[in-house]
Amino acid sequence: MDAVRRIAVVTGAGSGIGRSVAVALAAAGWSLALAGRRAEALEGTAGLVRASAGTSAGASSGASAGASSGASAGGAAREVLCVPTDVTSPEEVAALFAAVRDRYGRVDLLFNNAGSFAGGGTPVEDLAPETWRQVVDVNLTGAFLCAQAAYRQMKEQSPRGGRIINNGSISAHVPRPHSVAYTATKHAITGLTRSLALDGRAYGIACGQIDIGNAATEMTRRMEEGILQANGTLAPEPVMDAADVARTVVHMASLPLEANIPFVTVMATGMPYLGRG
Repeated sequence: MDAVRRIAVVTGAGSGIGRSVAVALAAAGWSLALAGRRAEALEGTAGLVRASAGTSAGASSGASAGASSGASAGGAAREVLCVPTDVTSPEEVAALFAAVRDRYGRVDLLFNNAGSFAGGGTPVEDLAPETWRQVVDVNLTGAFLCAQAAYRQMKEQSPRGGRIINNGSISAHVPRPHSVAYTATKHAITGLTRSLALDGRAYGIACGQIDIGNAATEMTRRMEEGILQANGTLAPEPVMDAADVARTVVHMASLPLEANIPFVTVMATGMPYLGRG
């Protein structure tokens, strides 16, 4: 695969895990399409990709704009396309994958990463229906829409096939207190992963899921200060570098399509996972 250009779409690429994964994929030789709601955040990620590749080339923004390219550490051209996208919108997701198709001609990898923790910390009885819908729309419907668009492209392109990696969570296994919307959607992502992996077999489409625990991002900063535990107490929790997650995604993505990692858990070693609940 190193002899040909490989194209990866990363959603939620403007910060956190999405940003770390984008930088790691570029370093491994992938050309990128970065999707997220905020254009300036996507440009920030593209800047980090350029810096890691040792190039001063600029990245473009927008569904119809051209992408920038620069020399990577390995000497081959790596390109970055920034496409501001609301993954809850079927029209914007369609525009994202149309832009990728127009620029690159194919999709080899989707890292389905965009997510929301809205309502986290709210007891079940107080969770507003509109907050529930917001989390479901982003975490589940958005993941489905992106996977569907990638699946369609991978099925029709030549050579056929590709890989989808869904960002699950430790919460796909066990919940935190007061996280009913987030936990329900992450359990549902597991069903999405299993169905995509099964239905994709006939078309050379592999699907796997990475369940992440306490990666150091903006969303997990509060864990180091103290977060509600199952016994009602507040306690700080250890975190790990998001780069450790990124290395795992790159490994999953680097496998030939004849091999798949359906599920993998990467977590801070000392976090209360096995004893949680």
